[in-house]
This record gives sequence, structure tokens and C-alpha cells, in this order.
Amino acid sequence: MAQHVAPELPKVTVKPRRSGLTNEQRTTILGYALVAPVVICLLILVVYPFFFAIWISFTDRMIGQPGKFVGLGNYAYLIRQPDFQATVRNTIVLVGSVQTLKLVFGLGIALLLNQQIRARQFWRGLILLPWAMPGFVAFITWKLLFHPQAGALNHILISLGLVQTHVDFLSTKALAMPSVILASFWRGFPFWVITFLAGLQTVPNELYEAAAIDGADAWRRFRHVTLPGIRHVILVVVLLSTIWTTNSFEAVWLMTQGGPSNATMTFPVLAYFGLQSLRIGEAAAVAVSLIPIFALLAMIVAKMLQEQD
Repeated sequence: MAQHVAPELPKVTVKPRRSGLTNEQRTTILGYALVAPVVICLLILVVYPFFFAIWISFTDRMIGQPGKFVGLGNYAYLIRQPDFQATVRNTIVLVGSVQTLKLVFGLGIALLLNQQIRARQFWRGLILLPWAMPGFVAFITWKLLFHPQAGALNHILISLGLVQTHVDFLSTKALAMPSVILASFWRGFPFWVITFLAGLQTVPNELYEAAAIDGADAWRRFRHVTLPGIRHVILVVVLLSTIWTTNSFEAVWLMTQGGPSNATMTFPVLAYFGLQSLRIGEAAAVAVSLIPIFALLAMIVAKMLQEQD
């Protein structure tokens, strides 16, 4: 039987496409193409509004009018205004007091919840309630608690004999700021507790055991083991919470609207009043004036984190 032999096919040589680009160049172009949508979104949603607000702060623009460039005129005007000076003082007092309270109580409660206490999971969940509550509801609730006639706080103080008559906390100049500080602290301290608690759980128990063997008491273990172990968490939380508290609008607006007599006026509320009067150039200057402070604070924290690393 004759064996069938397949005919030999002609060899076809596939020539490479001549695109003029090397593989490395094509990979680079592909990388840029993949990143381009993200860059475009950031430019539109973040960079453009940021620099547009800075530009507006250098103009005397009003709603419905284009305005003209006035340089640092808005900032010079604000510095001379008593409202702005009171705003700077109030913001320093508010942010400094709230952050100090959050740091002390937040760290203390986190240390307690990190111990083997009864119903620890329940207490950890309960501590989140102020943080989980919408800010609008939280500050309206505190406004009702501070009410001079129907507020529960007045009834408690009178029943305990601490005061003889009803106290108008939010309309009294000396009490308005402490009231806002208390409500802001109550609303925000759970975030500090949970963050510190997460940081505490990353500290190895071996370090505590070694310190105990060396004879270190509780304070020395806290100072030389706990604090160094969560210092990066503390720095980041302080930075974030400072920015949030400074830019917080709802706390002051819902409780006092900056009063009485500018006793609780802060930057967001002052900027909002500028918008209400249609002077968006001055309003933008109020908000933009905080940017150098935040940038300086971020650089300090970043430098401290690098030094610790």
C-alpha cells in the first residue's frame, strides 16, 4: 500500500509590525492611558475648585457680578474686622479645648476597653453611639438639653441644688462656648476611642511582659511601651480631627449660629454669613485663610512621623 505524503507547504515569514515604538515605550503609554481618567477626575473635582476658590478670594466678586482683582484686599479687610478677630480667638479655644478633651478621655477609655473587663464587646459597641448618630440630630439634641426652660440639664442642676434658677446656656456669653465645646467633644470622642483601641491592639504583649520583668510599674509601661507604640496613631488622629473640628459647621450653626455677640463665631459660620450677604470674595478669603495653617500642621505631623520611622 502506497504511503500518502503531504505536500510541503511554503514557509510564510510573519514580519513584525513597524510601529516605531519599543516594548518599553508601549508599556509607558499604556500606563499613562490607564492613569489618565483618574488624573482628569482629580483635576476636575479637586484641583480646579481648590484654585478657583483661591482666585475668588483675591477678587471683590459678588453673586451676579464678575468682580475685579483686588489682591490681598479681602484679607487686609478681614484682619481689621472685630468679627474675624473674634473668629480666630474662638476657633483656637474651641479646637484646643475639644482636642484636649478628646485626647485625654479618648485615650483613657481606649485603655480601659483594651483590658479584660466584663461585657467588653458591649461597651465597645455602646461607645460608638455618639459617632454613629447623624450630626444634625446630635447637636439638635444638645440644644434641647441646654434649653433654659424645657432642657433636662437645667432640671438636673436645680434638683441637685447646684443652681437656683434656670440657666440659659446658649444665650449667655460666658457659657455659650463651653456648651459648644461639650457637645462637640461628646459627638467626636468615639472616633478617638476606636482609633486608639485599634492602635493599642497592635502593641505586642511581649513588650509589656519584658517591661514587667524589668520592674516597670503601670505608669512606666504606659510611658515607655504604650505611648511609643501608638504615637503614629495619635499624630494622625490629632491632624485629622483638628481639620474636621475647625471646619465643623453644624455644631455652631445649629446651637448658637455664632452668637451671642460673636462668642462662638468660627470660620465656617463666618464664611456662611459672607455668602448670605452675597460677598463671595470675602467669604472665600475666610475659608482660604485656613489653608496655610492646615498645610503647616500637616508638614509638622509628617516630619514627626518620618522622625519616628
